[in-house]
Amino acid sequence: MWAIVEAAGWPIWTIIAASVVSLAIILERLYTLRRGAVVPSGLLAQTLQEYRRVGDRDELLQKLHGHSPLGRLFAAGLRNVHGSREVMKESIEDEGRQVAYQLERLLTSLGTIAAMAPLLGLLGTVIGMIEIFGSQNASGANPQQLAHGISVALYNTAFGLIVAIPSMMFYRYFRSKVDGLLVEMEAQAIKLVEVVHGERKNGS
Repeated sequence: MWAIVEAAGWPIWTIIAASVVSLAIILERLYTLRRGAVVPSGLLAQTLQEYRRVGDRDELLQKLHGHSPLGRLFAAGLRNVHGSREVMKESIEDEGRQVAYQLERLLTSLGTIAAMAPLLGLLGTVIGMIEIFGSQNASGANPQQLAHGISVALYNTAFGLIVAIPSMMFYRYFRSKVDGLLVEMEAQAIKLVEVVHGERKNGS
């Protein structure tokens, strides 16, 4: 592996740095965007049970806020439970924008790496081509310098694509997953509003 890096020349280090950052983001997002951590199953039923038992006490709101992103939406809604249905929904939407920002964190960086990695590979290719042309002299081409220039060009192109392709795949995957999680969180939060206000309206 070290021999390949040496053959690829200094431009490969920019691609290696990009690959390390990309891998770190992918691992972090895989852990953070777990369905069970973002939209825990059964949280709506537990929240309604606790609300019926203790009401909108601060202890319940703080517990929900620190529980999960979905819990943050529930806490925002219950914090305004004594207002109208529209006020409760607006508070959930405001909190939802902050939750969405947290879920989408670092995805722009991952998309940037996916777009820039081929360009870094192209930079290495251009540098390799410069070395190839530089190997030409009055007595002909320098075989060693010519071979090194070809290595720089090909290895950087290949490594750039190797970094870009999985980065773009995970970027698209995470974007789709975040959109799906947000839709599900919104649906459960709206259900909470409807159930709570239905109970209040019926006096139960």
